Amino acid sequence: MKIAMIGTGYVGLVSGVCFSDFGHDVVCVDKDPAKIERLLQGEVPIYEPGLDALMAKNVAAGRLSFTGDLAAAVDGAAAVFIAVGTPTRRGDGHADLRYVMAAAEEIAAALTGYTVVVTKSTVPVGTNRAVKQVIRKARPEAEFDVASNPEFLREGAAIDDFMRPDRVVVGVSSERAKEVMGEVYRPLFLREFPVLYTDLETAEMIKYAANAFLATKITFINEIARLCEKVGADVKEVARGMGLDGRIGNKFLHAGPGYGGSCFPKDTQALARMGQDHAVPMQITETVIKVNDEVKRRMIDKIVDLCDGSVNGKTITVLGVTFKPNTDDMRDAPSLTIVPALIGAGAKVRAVDPQGMREAQQMLPGVHWMDDAYKAAQKADCLVLLTEWNEFRALDLKKLAKKMTTPRMADLRNIYSARDAKKAGFEGYVSVGR
Repeated sequence: MKIAMIGTGYVGLVSGVCFSDFGHDVVCVDKDPAKIERLLQGEVPIYEPGLDALMAKNVAAGRLSFTGDLAAAVDGAAAVFIAVGTPTRRGDGHADLRYVMAAAEEIAAALTGYTVVVTKSTVPVGTNRAVKQVIRKARPEAEFDVASNPEFLREGAAIDDFMRPDRVVVGVSSERAKEVMGEVYRPLFLREFPVLYTDLETAEMIKYAANAFLATKITFINEIARLCEKVGADVKEVARGMGLDGRIGNKFLHAGPGYGGSCFPKDTQALARMGQDHAVPMQITETVIKVNDEVKRRMIDKIVDLCDGSVNGKTITVLGVTFKPNTDDMRDAPSLTIVPALIGAGAKVRAVDPQGMREAQQMLPGVHWMDDAYKAAQKADCLVLLTEWNEFRALDLKKLAKKMTTPRMADLRNIYSARDAKKAGFEGYVSVGR
């Protein structure tokens, strides 16, 4: 089966590579000539564990190619996936659909036979029907259907999520489109992974509802963490006690500096906006957004309090700036709130991140970047653990403490314990919810 993937961002590239590994003939399209050139050279423009090897394997097998020529990619394709960006529109919280609709118009001009046009991008309810109208207006005679196929990929574990999904959601409006999508996902169906077929609107809503619910779990445990600090409870044990209940589950119950990334901030805002537009306020989601912003700001207060009420003139070492480990994604990362606030308060900030430095340098001016946690801790006044990369999970705390001017640690991911920090020579230690 020939598949065209429009957009080689995170979702488009991972999906295209994985579809080619299913055995499909996949052509990935992007408007950025520089990105296409990098891909043709075998260079992966994002950091995702295992993606480079899988891409090279399928390019070598002749199943995966890259081009800037959309018409050539769409010609003869059984399914054309739209995987372009849908960023939050500045000022109103809506998802910006300009790139989706522009892609739909270009696809319309390139259609040569029956094709299923599949929206992989996260889009508000009703978008797929709008895509259909755009294509129909441009090409009244075209033979096509639209489908909604939202992604549920975790950055850092995207390949495994694609190959072994909890479920695949496919929204269709015809049996013919369902048959094509069944062929696209046949390898997963044969291995008995659940493929859920729904109407278009339901598939679109599932994506937003799922992400909003996960964001709610994170925000809920962060609120509980704040109360734990006041009453003397340990949020890690609280979360464990909650998570052992099968109705709740233990995932996304890790207290920390708030959620970030490419999905949760954008999708919660879009869902809240959809609710407002339809006069059905998403009150829980709106509160989640508000509380998550407050959680990030509360982390700043923790660091300042640990430094005796002022960070002015002090050297702060930050370990990890990406929104989560195993990715180079900086979108809405807590560091984008916390680090500028520290610099604004007069701190000298050093930072270490295994993959995030290249992108973060543009977003966090004034930071001194280093590649070793121990060197970065030299004569520092405070150490802030902000992203739980594996490299930061087994640090020699005694060695760190000896290097620092005033050994203090703000452990915002609850990796260590106050007992271990004190034993290693840290004179001050704070965490979240303990």
